[in-house]
Amino acid sequence: MSALGHYLEEEGIATVAIVLIRPQAENTKPPRALWVPFELGRPFGPPNDPAFQKRVALATLGMLNEGGGPVRIVDFPEDDPRAQPDPAWQPPFVPRTVANGDAESLASRMEAEILLLQGAHRRWMEQHGRSTVGLSGLVIGDCARYVSDWLRGKAPPSPRDGFSAPLILRFAVDDLKAYGLEAAGAGPAKPSSRQLTDWFWNETATGAAIHALREVLQAHEDERLRLIVSNFIVPAARVRAG
Repeated sequence: MSALGHYLEEEGIATVAIVLIRPQAENTKPPRALWVPFELGRPFGPPNDPAFQKRVALATLGMLNEGGGPVRIVDFPEDDPRAQPDPAWQPPFVPRTVANGDAESLASRMEAEILLLQGAHRRWMEQHGRSTVGLSGLVIGDCARYVSDWLRGKAPPSPRDGFSAPLILRFAVDDLKAYGLEAAGAGPAKPSSRQLTDWFWNETATGAAIHALREVLQAHEDERLRLIVSNFIVPAARVRAG
């Protein structure tokens, strides 16, 4: 993006970027960039905080009126207000799982857990009127069953025309993650994203099953499937040491 920014500037179009990794921006030298101290994937800060996000957007666009250059990196002065844990938050009640266990056990526990989270996710929908669940095009129970089939050693075909089975597997995993995190965020408390992801990856059957799925399918003969499960279903920061 920094190289593209320089190209656009040469054509007379002013650019400004939001960057999340400052050393990377210093190496790539964008014409103008606002560095924000937020977690990866949230360049405008926490969700559901339009006033804060507006301040980030205005600070970014305001750099277009400033001099300096040819390389200018400015630090955004505010931290993410949701970075601190909320002591009032309580996760949805699901039996705390353990990471070990055979594939059949993990798959069954995940399928049961998704049913237990339905009430909490319904409350999320009532509060927010939207969801990021739906990438796979499957209802959430079918997502759990599709992922479980892969974990149990099957190779189910894609249930959607025009989408390969590995791609639908990735989308189904994304839907399960979104479903669990949204369910955990329902209610009046404002948990930090670290609270939510710690709970999901460390305490839920779904998180444990996705970890196991990654390990199982890394030995699969399908190179594309290996690439997907190695790089896209478990965040790099959550990959367990072998």
